[in-house]
Amino acid sequence: MSLKVLIKRKVPPAMRDEIMNLIKELRSRATVQTGYITGETLQRLDEPDEFLVISSWQNLDDWNKWMNSAIRTEIRQRIEILAGAKESYEVYYHPGPASATLSGFKGWEGG
Repeated sequence: MSLKVLIKRKVPPAMRDEIMNLIKELRSRATVQTGYITGETLQRLDEPDEFLVISSWQNLDDWNKWMNSAIRTEIRQRIEILAGAKESYEVYYHPGPASATLSGFKGWEGG
């Protein structure tokens, strides 16, 4: 079961370059993680301070390993300090047969 992770961030204009460099570093490091499929970063048209990162993962375990990794946590904390706000997360998956569930999903320990 593949899944999509949506991460929203507010990026103050004065910190945009530095935060975007950190987001690029996160993406670069994510690409070599087990289970990573693809990702993109979008800027909201009507709210230019809001960014959305959409990443695709093979499964929840792979995402959770990356989400809770030391390097991701360190970079996320740097972004949150610069942005003055925490990022928010949503996880979506491609539903299969009616009996398929996302057992074991309890959210994250970090973030």
